Amino acid sequence: MRIVIAGGHGQIALRLERLLAARGDEAVGIIRNSAHEADLRDAGAEPVLCDLESASVEEVAAHLEGADAAVFAAGAGPGSDAARKDTVDRAAAVLFADAAERAGVRRYIVVSSMGADPNHAGDEVFDAYLRAKGEADAAVRGRSALDWTILRPGMLTDDAGTGLVRLEASTGRGPVPRDDVAGALAELLETPATAGLTLELISGSTPVSVAVKSVAGN
Repeated sequence: MRIVIAGGHGQIALRLERLLAARGDEAVGIIRNSAHEADLRDAGAEPVLCDLESASVEEVAAHLEGADAAVFAAGAGPGSDAARKDTVDRAAAVLFADAAERAGVRRYIVVSSMGADPNHAGDEVFDAYLRAKGEADAAVRGRSALDWTILRPGMLTDDAGTGLVRLEASTGRGPVPRDDVAGALAELLETPATAGLTLELISGSTPVSVAVKSVAGN
């Protein structure tokens, strides 16, 4: 498969790119900083320069032409203000979905966040982040032209992945290594029967592949 990943230099995205390359898929990472190109190549991915905060739908769609799937894994990141939570975590996610539709890429996976809610209350930057993620998720759910899956990990850690998770519509809060989030994404990409599901992910006792097959009804 050819899989285009928005936020291609993110910590989860780089892990996913390595997994995809290792199994023979073609990973393409969208980045906005040319200094990150070497890191993507080291991960086995093709870097594509495109700033999702300023690009048009047509520009992004051109990068998605011929892809089998799209993954939105971009984020404004720690230290960013509420305005960039809106322009990246919400607006860029909507733009990427628009572009996927334009390019005819049906399979669309979103890396969201546990607690994402367009009606989340609060004035802190993290509150704005959860609203932005929730609004982006809502915008994706309304699209019949996309076979979407929304993945909402718990508290992300840099611990080594165990390959054992809990993946359900509602898991309750808990930590999960970024390694295992990437592993879940790789499995979801190969499991189209998970389309239409919003799933929470934390560490657990079930192998990733088994957990994904279970939520897919297999």
